[in-house]
Amino acid sequence: MTGSARHGGAGSHPPTPAAAPASRRPGRDMSDQGPEALEALRAGGKPALAQMLGQIEAAADAPETAALLDAALAAQRAHVIGLTGPPGVGKSTLTDALIRRFRADGAHIGVIAVDPSSRRSGGALLGDRTRIAREPGDGAVFMRSMAARDRLGGLAALTFPSVVLMGALMDVVLVETVGVGQSETDVDGVVDTVVFCAQPGSGDALQYMKAGVMEIPDLVLVTKADLGALARRTVSDMRGALSLAAPQGRPTPGEAAPSVLSCSASTGEGLEEVVAALRQAAAGTAPDRTHRRRAQAHRWTEAAMTLEFGRYGAASLSAGIGDDSRPFAAQAGAAAAMRSALDRVLGSA
Repeated sequence: MTGSARHGGAGSHPPTPAAAPASRRPGRDMSDQGPEALEALRAGGKPALAQMLGQIEAAADAPETAALLDAALAAQRAHVIGLTGPPGVGKSTLTDALIRRFRADGAHIGVIAVDPSSRRSGGALLGDRTRIAREPGDGAVFMRSMAARDRLGGLAALTFPSVVLMGALMDVVLVETVGVGQSETDVDGVVDTVVFCAQPGSGDALQYMKAGVMEIPDLVLVTKADLGALARRTVSDMRGALSLAAPQGRPTPGEAAPSVLSCSASTGEGLEEVVAALRQAAAGTAPDRTHRRRAQAHRWTEAAMTLEFGRYGAASLSAGIGDDSRPFAAQAGAAAAMRSALDRVLGSA
């Protein structure tokens, strides 16, 4: 499964980025500079990768940032795995176990951990880091925490650009979502393989059928298998629920449901079976990985533009919505004014 086997073996050098590209003249076409910047990124160290991710956050629209991300999008090599599930299910402990297992195979690993946001600062609460033990000197493992902030889909706004960048540098990228409920499915739009983690005793088959998040997994994993009979009962409930509905994206209702496995990340029970299933998933997604990431990029771009310009439009028009007694008429008038303004701008472009 690991990219070390698919991309040069365990002896390949870790992606160690150089200093961030220098700022260049505004307005200049930077597309020819992207591959050069990506190669420089591969030649440096983890601090520079952190610096580049910071630059993406601070200057996402800068021409050199866009050129680098476009070059990375065309050079995808990593198998990107999304780990999602409710709070307390053991995603971080599982992430730690998978890091150790993949590192034993010589893989270079990127981790994106999406944390709940502090209501005071807006930053990530960094809860995931307390359960993920890493060797600071291991240049082949890079972890980035991100705050979910006001996003409700389980990810952060910068998750996808970060996946694209790490996907061109690493062998495996693990994306751990913030704890989710029944409907947060954004992870499906940024990864190759979705692993849904379920807590033993967390519900019966009917409860799982009601969860929209159950439409997206490629693998369902019951954690804390060391709980014995309770975990085995949850595996049975999961299989029953999945047999009754075709998951999203699968062409026919008769197609096989996702596999349901169980493991204990703390004891190692069942972990080899999980790794074997992820290796099989990696082999299945490898042929169209770049195409898949480009399709994801198209959807991400549409969503990002909708969010950005929706906020801008609302802020621009809010002063004109002053009559609280007729809010619907005010909204209709503001929408008509915005459409008219856009028609004039786009018509003259």
